[in-house]
Amino acid sequence: MRIHSTSVVNHPRQRVFEAYRDQLPDIAAYIPDIREIQVQRRGDEGGRVQLHNVWIADRELPSFARGILQPDMLRWDDFADWDLAAWCCTWRMKTRAFTESVRCSGTNRFEAIDEGSTRVVLAGDLEIDVKSIPGVPRLLAGRLKPQVERFIVSLITPNLEQVNTSLGRFLDDQA
Repeated sequence: MRIHSTSVVNHPRQRVFEAYRDQLPDIAAYIPDIREIQVQRRGDEGGRVQLHNVWIADRELPSFARGILQPDMLRWDDFADWDLAAWCCTWRMKTRAFTESVRCSGTNRFEAIDEGSTRVVLAGDLEIDVKSIPGVPRLLAGRLKPQVERFIVSLITPNLEQVNTSLGRFLDDQA
């Protein structure tokens, strides 16, 4: 399932890129449904930064997922490669629940609209192998796959857009 989000942040591209890359734990306080973002590892090499962040959601599970997921499973590892020269971040998400059944990756591009505005374009793909999730009847897996993917995309996409809105508010507060 495709994940796509485009947002405008009314701050200069360099400031948006650097805040997104370097200040996510501080921005987390501005993001609804996110309890915390923890930096696990950071590596700087030239104009590139590799980050491993853990995102911890604060969200109610829908009824169809309660038998399969527990609230503490709503955290994920975000592995990102930030390239300042290309104004791009390539990322891969790894879920804590059913790690081998979920694949999610993509890119964030930071495009200057003008000197004071940035377009953040996220494009990614999510694929869930529902058949390999314990407790899911094989006969229902085909019907559950779109529901589960839609739920995950519904969790991710608004938060991606909200991250950009929250980033803008964070930067407004820093000014």
